[in-house]
Amino acid sequence: MKTKRKAVVLLSGGIDSATSLYIAGKMGFDLYGLSFYYGQRHKIELQAAGRIAAHCGVVRHITLDIDLRLFGNSALTDDIAVPKMRSIEEMATDIPITYVPARNTIFLSFALAWAEVLESDDIFIGVNALDYSGYPDCRPEYIAAYERMANLATKASVEGKQRLKIHTPLIDLTKAQIIQQGLDLGVDFGLTHSCYDPADTGEACGRCDSCLLRMKGFKEAGIPDPTVYKIFS
Repeated sequence: MKTKRKAVVLLSGGIDSATSLYIAGKMGFDLYGLSFYYGQRHKIELQAAGRIAAHCGVVRHITLDIDLRLFGNSALTDDIAVPKMRSIEEMATDIPITYVPARNTIFLSFALAWAEVLESDDIFIGVNALDYSGYPDCRPEYIAAYERMANLATKASVEGKQRLKIHTPLIDLTKAQIIQQGLDLGVDFGLTHSCYDPADTGEACGRCDSCLLRMKGFKEAGIPDPTVYKIFS
């Protein structure tokens, strides 16, 4: 019996990572989900990641605890206000304070280590270079550079046993296109969470960049957003 290929999928609990997970499953991979509690403002997104992993039937889901609050300098890991009610034009003008320094580089490094242990050549990450908030580690040139580095970095690659591929299936899609693709694959977006600054009871704020981009995506896709927003509750 032929062994299925394994894929490590970075799973944040949001729309993009959930859709990437289902794409990897559709491609026939055994799925290994990797999430992080990195000192972000809340753990609601990690609860969402756990629900998604269970619903999709991953082989194993690991949540690693790394405290980026020690570095700070982000509205997600420091005592800095999350920007609210910004226009799409404002979001595109600069790198926002919700950027967490080197976050995807840190996450991919852990994914690379696990992939080597699993004897996997494949990592999936739901980065997007269109409907995104200006993060530099979501760009195609960044992913290409990291992939080149990764193939110099492991014992398995040096010995010719691993040729790592970082899959970015959503990188050139709009949020509406991602939502439509996810629905076609059977993603239950009611399990996902996107808000940077939710209420203690779990409702999304409906005013941060991530909420606004989510609402815009569902509206453009012509599909009701299953999220409960505090501003409407």
